[in-house]
Amino acid sequence: MKKIIVCIFFSVFLLSLSSFGVHKFYMAIYQINYAPEKKMLQITARIFLDDLNKALEKKYKKKLFIGGDKETEEGLILLKKYLAENFSLKVNGQTKTMNFLSKEIDGDVLVCYLNVKEISKITSLEINNSVLIDWISEQQNIVHITAFGIKNSFLFTDSSTKQVLKY
Repeated sequence: MKKIIVCIFFSVFLLSLSSFGVHKFYMAIYQINYAPEKKMLQITARIFLDDLNKALEKKYKKKLFIGGDKETEEGLILLKKYLAENFSLKVNGQTKTMNFLSKEIDGDVLVCYLNVKEISKITSLEINNSVLIDWISEQQNIVHITAFGIKNSFLFTDSSTKQVLKY
């Protein structure tokens, strides 16, 4: 009797494991801070490397190996181009150019540092973020914004790639 109960338990356990497929979670996190004393927006983007490399390969039809030993200057140029095309800011209705400062690897995440200079006043901030959404529609980008002591967060998805803040 004990063997039968143990067999049934393990059968149900194995069946339950096999009936649930692994679903990958596609997410990136961005932090935008307004530093009024520096008249600057400081931006940090945290993006999973494997997802980013797959998206870049799909878009540019070549393997780029961002964050790996085989990374090339061409890969870095295409990374900057991709980010500029898929992540943009408008301050007070004017499109602003983001400066790509540097990047580093944190485990399996690429951390990119960017900024926008000469921002003396903000009355509105429009954020467009479709990074990786063009590659996988399940991608979600969370953007946290801190300005004037106020913290806001937005979720960017396939159906919502633009948000506007009014100050």
